Order: sequence, then structure tokens, then C-alpha cells
Amino acid sequence: MELNSLLPTEVILSDTRSTLGHLYLDWNPQPGAYLEVEGQTYLVLERKHRYLLKSGRYRLHKITLCVQKTHSPVEKSLVDGHWVIGDPTCTYNARSELLRCAVNPSGPCDRCTHYQLSES
Repeated sequence: MELNSLLPTEVILSDTRSTLGHLYLDWNPQPGAYLEVEGQTYLVLERKHRYLLKSGRYRLHKITLCVQKTHSPVEKSLVDGHWVIGDPTCTYNARSELLRCAVNPSGPCDRCTHYQLSES
């Protein structure tokens, strides 16, 4: 892929505000997505766009991602077009890419004593 078509992206660790690196990505990570940098998995918490005024028009210059170190969750499911963590058949599942559930947020779901089959 040509370097001009890649998005320049700065990756910042959210708790220390330190820069992990500058990457060129061929995809547009949204909050809740997982990103791997130098063998470590990070969760994207926030995305900011930086624009540059050129020839009277603003153009996307780079993207800044605020991330936090994490382990890539094993329990992921595609529900209604978006990824959710944990077992989506449980009543307590948050149906979110960021949070597994209200009663057992760190999981895992397969040994949870609070599992309750959702009626929907």
C-alpha cells in the first residue's frame, strides 16, 4: 500500500500521556477497537483528528489515539453489526466493546455464577 494513502497516527498511553509511537495505519480505529503496537495489545479509548489548513481548505493531517494497555479479550461476539465482549446471551452483558457486564466486568463469562439467560 502506498504511504500517501495511509493515515499518520500518533499513539498515546492514556494514564501517563506518553507517546508509544507514530504509525501509518490502513484502517480507521474507533474507540473500543484493539490495536497492537510492538507485540502489546492496547484498547483505543479516544480518537482525535488533527487538521491542517492548506490552500484555504482543512485537510486531515493526522490522528491521535489515546489507548490503555490490555489483553485482547478471548470472548468477543459480533452482535447487530458491532463487537461485544463476553456472552451476549446473558442478561447482565453490557453489549459493549469496552465493558463486559455489570456484575462481572473482568470475566470470564464461562464460570460466572451470575449468568442469567436473556429473554430477548
